[in-house]
Amino acid sequence: MTTKTKVTGATALAIVLSTGTLAAQDCVDPDTLVFSIIPTEETTQEVDLYAPVIARMREKTGKSIEFFMPTSYSSVVEAMLNGWVHVGVHGPNSYVIARDRDDTLEVFATYAKLPGHLQEEGPGYRAVLITLADSGFDDIESLRGQVVALADPASTSGNLLPRVVFQDQIDVEFDDFFDRVVYSGGHDLSTLAVHEGRVDAAFVATHRFDNVVERGLVALEEFQVVWESEFIPQDPFVYRTDLCPELREAIRDTFLTLHEDPDAADFLANVQSARFVPMQDSDYNIIRQIAAAQAAQ
Repeated sequence: MTTKTKVTGATALAIVLSTGTLAAQDCVDPDTLVFSIIPTEETTQEVDLYAPVIARMREKTGKSIEFFMPTSYSSVVEAMLNGWVHVGVHGPNSYVIARDRDDTLEVFATYAKLPGHLQEEGPGYRAVLITLADSGFDDIESLRGQVVALADPASTSGNLLPRVVFQDQIDVEFDDFFDRVVYSGGHDLSTLAVHEGRVDAAFVATHRFDNVVERGLVALEEFQVVWESEFIPQDPFVYRTDLCPELREAIRDTFLTLHEDPDAADFLANVQSARFVPMQDSDYNIIRQIAAAQAAQ
């Protein structure tokens, strides 16, 4: 091998190593990770409950953690699409909407729920149509011409499922069946609106309804369920895949091992979950199928 060849080989090796370094640097490795959740009436209190999660994420990633206060489902989506938020909790439908706009958003985990008042065990839930037990609204037909609450336009159980799956149960368009359809801003707010008589019925998620009962704001026996949907996947925990691989793995590990942290026991109890379980994008194809059915209506 000539000296010139040796130099050329060394130069090629240097180029390969340099290219590899540049490729590694193409991923995002921020000093501060920004985390957000879909809003509820008690979002501020929920932030406090997430304290042990944030502490564990800080420990696992070695990053500072900031919380982005959301105003709507869409605000979490837009913040992640724009790269302001790196890790977020979405609704299944808002995740699918976001993912279809930018495939660098990816689900990595969700809750494995414990059985509750309406909630069944496992990583899924149902949309339910609730009324007050003594209201006289005991079946779907009795709600014709009444006022119903939905949660948010981007909500799965609080908008998409009612407008697609429930639609099959009635003989007219969804908005024509009811006298008025209102958006409350959240499942807890919809539940309270029924409880306070401001609406006659509401479509809510089983686990979100259970949260309102657990907080002592309403009693289970005050309500009845007049319709329920099929089982759908729980709220996805999502990160941006342009984060560096080792950082994404540390974020995943934060949640998938959370049940091992005694400090997180209150958090898991609050979300009525035993642990987090891994999820992938294809687990939410059922939401895409329902959304496609809505688009075809």
